[in-house]
Amino acid sequence: MDHRQILLGASFLILTSCLVSPRRGGGMEVVPILPVVVELDADRPYYEQDGYHYHYADDRWQYSTSRNGPWMELPRSHWPRETRWRGRDRNRNRDRDRDRDRDRDRDRRH
Repeated sequence: MDHRQILLGASFLILTSCLVSPRRGGGMEVVPILPVVVELDADRPYYEQDGYHYHYADDRWQYSTSRNGPWMELPRSHWPRETRWRGRDRNRNRDRDRDRDRDRDRDRRH
């Protein structure tokens, strides 16, 4: 097998699990995608992975290379399927998620 084919295959596998995003000041950067389930502390909605900081607020995910920002919007396709909270009442989260899903379904119909 040709070395180029191996390199191309490895590159494809690596990039399919990352987000390629424009960098401020020009150029591109590769941002790791969040896992399927992310668990956050109730009083600290931050998650860190592979040198990137992720912040969850107002039902949106943002990312940055620094905890202090600047923050960029993370595309919905790269959000975790589930966000869990440590230190919160589970039923409250379930009810909030149910209401959010109901609102999202209503918005799609209109």
